[in-house]
Amino acid sequence: MRTTVFALAAAALFATAAQAAPATYAIDPTHTFATFEIDHFGASTNRARVDKKSGSVEFDKEGKSGKVEVELDMTSVNSGTPSFNKHLQSADIFDAEKFPTAKFVSDKFVFDGDKLKEVTGQLTLKGKTAPMTIKANKFTCYESPMLQKREVCGGDFEATIDRTQWGLDYGIAYGFPKNVRLVLQIEAVKQ
Repeated sequence: MRTTVFALAAAALFATAAQAAPATYAIDPTHTFATFEIDHFGASTNRARVDKKSGSVEFDKEGKSGKVEVELDMTSVNSGTPSFNKHLQSADIFDAEKFPTAKFVSDKFVFDGDKLKEVTGQLTLKGKTAPMTIKANKFTCYESPMLQKREVCGGDFEATIDRTQWGLDYGIAYGFPKNVRLVLQIEAVKQ
């Protein structure tokens, strides 16, 4: 009898621990977008996106914790204008030939109650790494009817960074601002 009670208690404890374990998600590149924008002399806003991206997410809903790792292929920067793309990828700006990837690795998910508020981590760009906090504008998990009801988690995120922290100094002397707005839409499929 004692062995049975102990076995049941151990099984219940194991089941609880198994439910609390973080799940792994693969970033869906068809529903993940990374764009950036910078003011252009107060007259307009220059915008571009990174077309090739990959990564993974670990998320523990019950523990309200997680990790994100996103890699961006800087050779795929696309403004919609080939000559501008070439300049963005040149040594003047991203130096994509020498630094073909940028990477964001999170170290903390910050919650306000059940709502994801922000994700903090480190951004590596042009060979330099500096802290970055991404604000969560919305975040949810759902069963995708298009993926045989597999769970997908995702949201819309944004951050404003001082680009000079990563050596992106082009145009400062002309009056371009240091601040760049990053807009990220990320969806990841449970593996």
